[in-house]
Amino acid sequence: MAGRRICTGDIEPLLEGLAIMGTGGGGNPEWGRAILANDLTRGRELWLVSPDDIPDDALVVSGGMMGSVKTLESLSIEELIARWEARFELLAATSLMEDYLGRKVEYVVPFEAGGLNTPVIMSLAARLGIKAVDGDGLGRSAPETHMSTFLGHGISLTPMSLVDTLGNGIVVTDQVAVTFADEIGRWMVTRGGGMGANNHYPMTGKQLRESVIPDTSSMALALGGEVIAARRSGGDPLVAARDALKGMDLFRGRVTSIRGDDRGGFYVTEVVLAGEGPRAGREARLIIKNETMVLWIEGRLRAVFPDLVCMLDPTTGAGIMSVDLVAGKEVALLGAACHARLRRAAATPIGRSAFGGSRYGYPDIAHVPIEQLGGMTGGGQGSGG
Repeated sequence: MAGRRICTGDIEPLLEGLAIMGTGGGGNPEWGRAILANDLTRGRELWLVSPDDIPDDALVVSGGMMGSVKTLESLSIEELIARWEARFELLAATSLMEDYLGRKVEYVVPFEAGGLNTPVIMSLAARLGIKAVDGDGLGRSAPETHMSTFLGHGISLTPMSLVDTLGNGIVVTDQVAVTFADEIGRWMVTRGGGMGANNHYPMTGKQLRESVIPDTSSMALALGGEVIAARRSGGDPLVAARDALKGMDLFRGRVTSIRGDDRGGFYVTEVVLAGEGPRAGREARLIIKNETMVLWIEGRLRAVFPDLVCMLDPTTGAGIMSVDLVAGKEVALLGAACHARLRRAAATPIGRSAFGGSRYGYPDIAHVPIEQLGGMTGGGQGSGG
């Protein structure tokens, strides 16, 4: 099982792609850059393995960092990386999971595609001496741990181990309400230094192959590579990103207002954009819960989570983090269908509870495929099986 080894030259395209796929969240790619560079400098080996190459009976767990993007932005990257050499919360959460399950974790899979939470799982794998799965639970980022393809394919979120920055550790052994474990985690990290780490969705290799959004790190590498190439050659990086995502242009404009705040570990905002260029005189409205959730253009619904609304810099094509949105900032919005597996998961009874509009303040909104709302042709991520 060879897998793919991540080297220094992969860092930039990987993070460019993850920042776009993160739809405003998933962690600042500057954090991911520091994490991966630190690991490579220290001689750790970063490996990705295809889901197809994982044995049926292998133990796989998901996980990542947990906390508000606002909290993360208030921290020093250098200080946190140095602190993680003494105590890495994600490693502690994995040890807690292994103790509870009574066996060693053999592979780890990112919960989401994002500039922090994909690299941090790669770092966890390197520190454990194992490989990270080339795939994740979403093919984008999402604010809550129950928002995952795994849940909709019958894999239990619990047991979920949690460790905060102060050293508190717990295992949520089971849940009745689909949101319970995530709510316990938010309660814990908001009282434990604003950030923590978790392990969840313990599964077999067979279960992983049947549920994971495959090859998302490879997709991020390819997407980022196309955007960088267009930028360097004088091409249009927005076109490069759109074509790589098999997506569509949604809107281009300038932020005119932002209303929202950091609530219980989430950065929830309503963002209004005034159109520019061909969209002059038009208005777009976004609801963001760390990541983009809903988009209206001229009052018409145009995209609903878990389909992707990617926020890009119109000049460079770089992904924009939700915390970086300020009045006057220019933003280009690209839309893409999420993977077919994620759509199927979100359409299940448990998925409707986990992904539905009530999770971001709009209980009357249900998912409608982006291609039906905006006349999108082509499959986007949703073309997968």
